[in-house]
Amino acid sequence: MTNEFFLQAFVTLLVIVNPFSVVPIFVSLTQNDSVSVRRKVAKKACLISITLLLSFAFAGDMLLDLMRISPEAFRITGSLLLLLAAIDMVLSKGVCASNSSNQDASIDAGKRDDVSVFPLSIPLLAGPGALTTVVLLMREATELNFQAVIGVICVVFLVITIAWGSLLIGDRLMRVLGMTGTNVLTRVFGIILAAVSIDGILKGLIAVFKLAKV
Repeated sequence: MTNEFFLQAFVTLLVIVNPFSVVPIFVSLTQNDSVSVRRKVAKKACLISITLLLSFAFAGDMLLDLMRISPEAFRITGSLLLLLAAIDMVLSKGVCASNSSNQDASIDAGKRDDVSVFPLSIPLLAGPGALTTVVLLMREATELNFQAVIGVICVVFLVITIAWGSLLIGDRLMRVLGMTGTNVLTRVFGIILAAVSIDGILKGLIAVFKLAKV
């Protein structure tokens, strides 16, 4: 059960973070920087993202309890938000088109000294979808066992490590994948995320019906 949960958690967070879609923006924002500066920016963005994701993983559940939001309500709401993100990934016109909506943000970020916080960490690597996902995963993990909780932490580190590696080899990755390859990956990830989201909604509804019967 723990291995199955770990795999599901990894796939879910990987597709919602989608580090490969961040590479074109990273390359664009750091195209005039040296290799050492690029590495520092990538490292800082990933460290900030890990901090945010882990903070929400542990404090998010406590916040829900304080606000008296039921696990079922949050699961359904979070899954619906992930489904919207998945639909956007599948139906988007491509990396170039989707990035055009963030063009102003990217330009503003380019004028700042540090782009690792915005837009690389927030909202690209640790956006609302990713933050919602880790809260849902951690709440589900606490219902399983301590190993599942450790698994969620490992998943966060693993996914952001993949993102960090992708940013470091951004130029080479863009040459290999190109815009077409990145768009294909984004759509495939979107389809997987849509299936995971529907599964989460169904589980939430089943839990509600069980409570209603009681």
